[in-house]
Amino acid sequence: MHVPFIVLILAILLGWEYWKPFFGFFKSDWRARARHDGFNLAIGIFNGVLITLLFASLWAATAGWAASAHFGLFNVLELPLWAHWIGVFLLLDVWMYLWHRINHTIPFLWRFHTFHHSDTQMDVTTASRFHVVEIVLSSLLRIPVIALLGVSLEELVIYEAVMFAVVQFHHADIGLPAKLDTMLSWVIVTPNLHKVHHSEWQPETDSNYGSLFSFWDRLFRSRRMRTDVERIRFGVRLKSDLDENDSG
Repeated sequence: MHVPFIVLILAILLGWEYWKPFFGFFKSDWRARARHDGFNLAIGIFNGVLITLLFASLWAATAGWAASAHFGLFNVLELPLWAHWIGVFLLLDVWMYLWHRINHTIPFLWRFHTFHHSDTQMDVTTASRFHVVEIVLSSLLRIPVIALLGVSLEELVIYEAVMFAVVQFHHADIGLPAKLDTMLSWVIVTPNLHKVHHSEWQPETDSNYGSLFSFWDRLFRSRRMRTDVERIRFGVRLKSDLDENDSG
């Protein structure tokens, strides 16, 4: 991953949140924000180091083997450069969509993905808040994905950098003009789309699974929008809470 690029995007979005936050969870309480953001970023740094130490060489070896063996979709297809890159981005991103949706569907995986959704004060640092088990599982599954698609390590790194920049953008505590958010949401995941995904209400949590491109949710009928995003409450409601509310 292009660390300087990601750090630059993080710095810009942190500045935007400070200048004009959408919710303004911490307002003038900089200590609370420092604890919240420091915790999330520490988790992200730990996961990043772990990935680098355990999986980067495996991904590189897999990509190298696929290229030398002429194995994998993009090593077999002879495409113009522009079509090749579009294909790489689309197929890597649809895999991210499917993996995200699976994490919401299978109880064992949801147990770990809940850690990401448990942040009740979502901001740009929430993009780095993932359980280490989820990170390890997704990193392991990336090995067969690299082989089957036949993508190079360079292509994977570039996709990851662009994708994570958009992930930081749509987690940030910011708001775009409604028309601009709607327009952008036809192509990429926007703050309003992802605010719905982090709602504590399960029908909204189980929607808008896109990471980079938003049109997968249209294609697979998982898109959900609301006009009063300022009323969304973030977090995860336990099943016991839901049962208690339903019985009342």
